[in-house]
Amino acid sequence: MKFKKCSFCNKDINDDVFGFEGENGYICMDCLDIFYSISRFDLDELKEIERKQQTINPLITPKYIYNHLCEKVIGQEHAKKVLSVALYQHYKRINYDKDSKLEKSNILLIGPTGVGKTLLAKTMAEIINLPIAICDATVYTQAGYVGEDVENILLRLLQNADYDLELAQKGIVFIDEFDKLARKSDNPSITRDVSGEGVQNSLLKIIEGNIVNVPPQGGRKHPYQEYIKFDTSNVLFICAGAFDGLNIESKKIVGFEKIDEVEEIDSEKLKKYGIIPEILGRLPIITKLDNLTVEELELILTKPKGAIVNQYQELFALDGVKLEFDSSAIKKIAVKAYEEKLGARSLRKILENTMLNYMFDLPFENKKDLTIKADQI
Repeated sequence: MKFKKCSFCNKDINDDVFGFEGENGYICMDCLDIFYSISRFDLDELKEIERKQQTINPLITPKYIYNHLCEKVIGQEHAKKVLSVALYQHYKRINYDKDSKLEKSNILLIGPTGVGKTLLAKTMAEIINLPIAICDATVYTQAGYVGEDVENILLRLLQNADYDLELAQKGIVFIDEFDKLARKSDNPSITRDVSGEGVQNSLLKIIEGNIVNVPPQGGRKHPYQEYIKFDTSNVLFICAGAFDGLNIESKKIVGFEKIDEVEEIDSEKLKKYGIIPEILGRLPIITKLDNLTVEELELILTKPKGAIVNQYQELFALDGVKLEFDSSAIKKIAVKAYEEKLGARSLRKILENTMLNYMFDLPFENKKDLTIKADQI
């Protein structure tokens, strides 16, 4: 009779010593536990090495960040400079400031729709390889009311970091439509504003840097639920909104070689608009994005990586068709988008309308070349 023995420790495997049989041997539970412990240690060590490789890049400087922003975002030169410096400071803080002596510099972006606010935030996260959560402020309400709790923002960031809590705690949160949270009255106590000032106060505790209880499954909190302890001290918050009707004046700054025209953003105007002073105090970097010009809209169509025109050319190339756009067609698309006053968002809509019939008929025709001209837009 063949006895079953562990192939690693030679222990007998019987009714008292449980084990598993493989193709050419056996393993007891004690050896299996040891193997699991070793493999877990190696896995955790590997994760830590990968995390460090993800975040530390000696090449990163403000100019490095600015150049990468320019590859994706057309125009907004002043905003790109401001954000390059802000992201560089955040990068230094999360990688080298172990004692948290450097204060966090969250950002407020002011600008109309379609000028690149979200794209700037996405590109910033890509440059330093950090997770990002993009949220719409209008879905959040004060605790106890119908809607989402602001803590779910952090859950989304954690999910985008593949539940790596340490990495998520260094990530970026982009809150769009922030201006929609403006309180409806200059008197903060006249009514309960569950979708405005109340949400601003709820956001305050996560923006300023605290240990926040995050429900692991999302949804509303309840007393018997276990929470994830999420430290927001190193999370970079970028809030953005159109702030329609906010008058911002320009002033000229004299430098060593040139004169720059910079938008003067008065915090008092933002307070009157309905943003509470406590939130503004946690958003020290405020920059304005301008409406895109016709020339910038033309460049957006063709210049950046993944430009819209290039995407259509790749789609048509899959059907063996070489697609070209006449310069007059590019100009007309840009002019129409400029007139719609929706920024770059209009470009895809105009192109979709223009290309619909061609895309519908294309698979059944034997065309090898297609050139789009101005009269076809």
